[in-house]
Amino acid sequence: MNIEFKRLTEVDKNEIIDLMNNDLVRKQMPLFTEDFNESICDKFIAAKELLWVEHGYGPWAFIINSEFAGWGGLQPENGEADLALVLHPNYWGTGKDLYKEIIRRAFGEMGLKSVTVLFPPSRTRVQGLLRLGFKQEDELIIGGERFIKYRLEKNKTANNELW
Repeated sequence: MNIEFKRLTEVDKNEIIDLMNNDLVRKQMPLFTEDFNESICDKFIAAKELLWVEHGYGPWAFIINSEFAGWGGLQPENGEADLALVLHPNYWGTGKDLYKEIIRRAFGEMGLKSVTVLFPPSRTRVQGLLRLGFKQEDELIIGGERFIKYRLEKNKTANNELW
């Protein structure tokens, strides 16, 4: 499997639109309540690119075997690096490989001490997250929706051989 990390500006925005309108994907994203159209996509990509300008990091587009598989990675959230993976259902089995590369970059190249993940309470399958070393930390409200915050600390990970 060949995995590439690219900027969101490097992929056809119609592929991003299709992903963000996929019913199975939307089910996991309570903040996206309206149709993800071209105008919203343009604003979305601009906002994600601004993260790169302002913070030096942001989300990537994931290309697997030359196909757009989804987007995610690290982005600033309340002064911390938050990890997200938004994958097309055809690529849900690739999350672990993407995660390993993101964490390698986070704790290696970027020198981060921890990363967080925000899950809506509807995401009840969290055992895999906990096995990776994430610990439930807090609950917060974002955009009127409740999220559970998990944290992974560099020195408490299950796979610290990655960096």
